[in-house]
Amino acid sequence: MAVGRRSRDLIGPLLVFNFVVCLIVLGLAGWSLDKYIDGEQNHPHLGGNSSTSFMLIFALIAGVVGACSVLPGLVHLRAWRSDSLAVAGSLAVLSWAITALAFGLVCKEIILGGRRGKRLQTLEGLIFISLLSQLLYMGVLHAGVFDNSYGPGYRSYDVDKDHAGGGTAMGHEPQNPGTSDVI
Repeated sequence: MAVGRRSRDLIGPLLVFNFVVCLIVLGLAGWSLDKYIDGEQNHPHLGGNSSTSFMLIFALIAGVVGACSVLPGLVHLRAWRSDSLAVAGSLAVLSWAITALAFGLVCKEIILGGRRGKRLQTLEGLIFISLLSQLLYMGVLHAGVFDNSYGPGYRSYDVDKDHAGGGTAMGHEPQNPGTSDVI
């Protein structure tokens, strides 16, 4: 098995799955927010309580950021380098954090109770699925930190020896021998 193939084989399907789930979340949250703004809280497929509007807004934001995080993931899948991993990893963390906020509002909505329609319940479930799939994607992206056989990883460089070491990046890459470092 080639170096890095273990996580590279997982990233592609996870990207597609995340993208599809984010698009469905966007569609349902957009429809629900439209009905909620129009004052149709008594719509047979909507319902909700006082936290519904906040949950819908954060679901829209989470869906947009989650769908946008797919592009750097695809670039990283193609380039498979440490710098592309940094961009994809940071946007994956941001996307997961916003989805976690939306999931917190889902929990608040469930705790407050009241009648919630089928589409709202479906949206709540999809936010949970999106949260888990983004967490898995983030874990697969960052697996290279722990073992270089999982991917390019974030590497620190040893200046005395001209090779890459393991660990977290320190913001320094080896320069030409004989040049001094300027900070």
